[in-house]
Amino acid sequence: MTEDRISLQARDVHFDFDGLRTDWIPGEPFASHLIDVLHLLLPEGERWFVEVFSQALPLVRDEALAEDVRGFIGQEAVHATSHQGALDHLVAAGVDVTRYVEQVEWIFGELLGERGLTGDEARAWLVERVGMIAAIEHFTAVLGSWIIDSPALDGAGADPQMLDMLRWHGAEEVEHRNVAHDLYVHLDGRWLRRVRAMLVTGPALASLWADGTRHLCARDPHLRGTPQRRARVRDYLRAARRGLVPGPWLFARAVLTYLSPRFHPDAHGDTDAAVAYLAVSPAARAAGTGHPAGGTGTGPGTADGTGGAAA
Repeated sequence: MTEDRISLQARDVHFDFDGLRTDWIPGEPFASHLIDVLHLLLPEGERWFVEVFSQALPLVRDEALAEDVRGFIGQEAVHATSHQGALDHLVAAGVDVTRYVEQVEWIFGELLGERGLTGDEARAWLVERVGMIAAIEHFTAVLGSWIIDSPALDGAGADPQMLDMLRWHGAEEVEHRNVAHDLYVHLDGRWLRRVRAMLVTGPALASLWADGTRHLCARDPHLRGTPQRRARVRDYLRAARRGLVPGPWLFARAVLTYLSPRFHPDAHGDTDAAVAYLAVSPAARAAGTGHPAGGTGTGPGTADGTGGAAA
């Protein structure tokens, strides 16, 4: 485990998405919706994280790790709630995501849920799922590092409220990036099992993300009758070149890094940068004072409040 370990805390953040455009990166519906897939995946996915880690917690025999797991559970529960708010806003804006969300609910509730197992079989299935979460958390930490330092989004006038939510979440992903890996190592730690988890979750996430982006573009009523209703690979590569979305090389590098037997998340990501953003995040600061956050806070990595537009 990392020597510069920090105490993880769940911040009681709140976001107001009233007036948020579906192209919250103005004029860039594809890039907006590619990132919006997070709101479709994470409410159910992070509730699943909480459930699995809550089941694993009694098996932890190291108090420092147990404290980290409890902090992780608290943070992930707030993440799920925050992204649910963004998902509810998309639905209210007329974007029908019912089919996709039902698919996600089936994946996390049925395919990856409880199987009525007992004894050694139940423990093996629990460890398998912890390994999957460790692989997913590597991706979320990589995305977190990217979104904290994504000046192109500010330059494009991205909505400051949405940017703050994404950067607050990304900073907490960097902050707790070691926990899932350390829990997996504590419970099992086998390299081949860890590699298998990545080889399963990596392609699954890529497929879900591509399908989610297509789904959002096709069902955004503001794109009806326009060429932008069809999500294409060239749209992704264009947005990545402009720095509006993470590029394919970022994910390829993340997978290759993870496959090393010597991999540990502590070597990938900047805790200081995450903590620095959390210190200036309007939502995180408001959570510390008990007052709602506004959408116009400024600071390193934040928008200046002029980029959002009314729906």
